[in-house]
Amino acid sequence: MTDSRAQSNVVGVAILLGLTVLALGAVTASVGSLVETNAAAADANRVASDLAAAIQPVRTTGVRVGTLAFTDGRLDTVERSIRVLNDSGVVLERPADALVFEAGAYTTTLLGGAVTLGRGDGGRFVREPPMTVDEDVLVVGLPVLDGAVAAGGENTRVRLQTHVTHTRHDLGAGSYGVAVETTRPGPWERFFAAANATVSSRDFDGDGVASVVARFPGERAGYVVVHRVEVSRRG
Repeated sequence: MTDSRAQSNVVGVAILLGLTVLALGAVTASVGSLVETNAAAADANRVASDLAAAIQPVRTTGVRVGTLAFTDGRLDTVERSIRVLNDSGVVLERPADALVFEAGAYTTTLLGGAVTLGRGDGGRFVREPPMTVDEDVLVVGLPVLDGAVAAGGENTRVRLQTHVTHTRHDLGAGSYGVAVETTRPGPWERFFAAANATVSSRDFDGDGVASVVARFPGERAGYVVVHRVEVSRRG
């Protein structure tokens, strides 16, 4: 009886130790995942702030140099287009392109002058698009990135040089819309809806990336200011 009870105690202790080890392992994994998530979120936020400061297509003319810094992640240029529409179709189209930074599940995107931060296909604007809409006028600021930038790894610093020029297009009076090609439609949809636009989605060129299409009611004077941003990496 005594030997049996002793064996049971030993087995019980072994099981308890095993469960404790498993629990500690789960806690360690959870803490590690949380640390990685927080680090990725911090990097995405920092890059959003750095991009907004380094690339200012509307406020800048000529040369500007800025720096991006992150502990871990990847920065790349991706092909995107922005179109201005009237009742007949596309009246003006530019290959706007985008700078996209990815850290874990978080993404920061510079597209069309706007800086977007978040997860999945949603997120929020850190800087809104340079567009003005009222009852009489539509002014579309259309920043166009010209140049490819790529960087990645741990503890990375990227110096970006931009050279900005501006060209104004008078479209005359009409009924207008704007289409922005993006894989993060949420912030754009909310922005256009707040401007009283009818919002839909369309893949104009069949490349699998849809555009958020905003149609503004009524007629108004239309202007487009193309901000050409030649961007390159220094050092």
